[in-house]
Amino acid sequence: MVVQADPIHLGQRSLDSAESRGHWQELALSPFASDSPPPSLGQEAANLTNSTDCGEELLLYGDVEKVIIGVVLSVITLWIIAGNTMVIISVGIVKKLRQPSNYLVVSLAAADLSVALAVMPFVIITDLVGGEWLFGKVFCNVFIAMDVMCCTASIMTLCVISVDRYLGITRPLTYPVRQNGRSMARMVMTVWLLSASITLPPLFGWAKNVTVDRVCLISQDFGYTIYSTGVAFYIPMTVMLIMYYRIYKAAKVSAEKHKFMGIPRQYEQDGVYNMEEDARAHRATKRSKAVEECAILSKLLKHDRKNISIFKREQKAARTLGIIVGAFTFCWLPFFLLSAARPFICGIECSCMPLRLERTLLWLGYTNSLINPLIYAFFNRDLRTTFWNLLRCKYRNINRRLSAASMHEALKATERHDCIL
Repeated sequence: MVVQADPIHLGQRSLDSAESRGHWQELALSPFASDSPPPSLGQEAANLTNSTDCGEELLLYGDVEKVIIGVVLSVITLWIIAGNTMVIISVGIVKKLRQPSNYLVVSLAAADLSVALAVMPFVIITDLVGGEWLFGKVFCNVFIAMDVMCCTASIMTLCVISVDRYLGITRPLTYPVRQNGRSMARMVMTVWLLSASITLPPLFGWAKNVTVDRVCLISQDFGYTIYSTGVAFYIPMTVMLIMYYRIYKAAKVSAEKHKFMGIPRQYEQDGVYNMEEDARAHRATKRSKAVEECAILSKLLKHDRKNISIFKREQKAARTLGIIVGAFTFCWLPFFLLSAARPFICGIECSCMPLRLERTLLWLGYTNSLINPLIYAFFNRDLRTTFWNLLRCKYRNINRRLSAASMHEALKATERHDCIL
């Protein structure tokens, strides 16, 4: 039996086949027509989360790496907070440390403490998530302003301290008279105002910070980069190096001027002792020569006692400032070299530098805030003693104990001097 097909069904089938052919032709012309299947939504999301809007690849850490990085950065931050807090407390409670020159030390500690409290916690969180900024565009401007102002205040205070030490060494008679609390307060205020001036241009439209989604970067404008890096680092570093060179040169000249030559013993003109000379007379001769040498040495010591004190102060200032300048340059120079070169290499829109390199150099610079209180505690005996008493919770009658220790040291120095005489 032959079954005749219904013309309506045949027409419907022909339409379906035509639509299907058109559908496959569209697929063949579409961009996803390839040997590999089209990407899934999960793959697209993964690609988006592995890079920022500037195209920077995020640092993907494992759980163990996150724990290690979090612990190390947290320990650095806590050490900075503890060390600089102890500096401020020590100067506040010890009368002997309340000198005008220590106002600069307190300002330095306050700047470093501000970095640790207001900046580093957000940097730690950003590093733990691989470099992605999570706190929005508005807070990004506030964060950059705090970071730049506090770090610049710390660097410029180190610069002013080097100038203060140089003037105290080269002008020991006139500079301490003018070094009063009011002048030091003006210097501290000038440092903080100048530091704040670097943060103002991005906030008032001269150079806008890069605040696209998941990216928070200081303005990469060419003029602003030269201005900010020059005022915040290169000019202070140049001044510090000049001051250190001059103090070192003054200490070297002082060492050559006040160097004690050995006092030669004057023997008999014959050059040898007479073996038949009476032993008692020989001892008397030696005693008289020793008394004569001691008298000569006493005159030298009395004449140069003041010069010796100046010489020791110059040597200590040169050594202390040398360590401060060396630590400062080692910590901050790599970061500012990268910051100054970045807009000229990558342009003003985004950063093309490796994110791991940027974060490492940034934390190397932050480490300088940890080193500063350690240097001052090591070279200042009163500050070191106060630190030790605070750590042992023995802060009662600390001024009396420091005064007694100073008197004891003075008596020991007098006894050593009398013994020499």
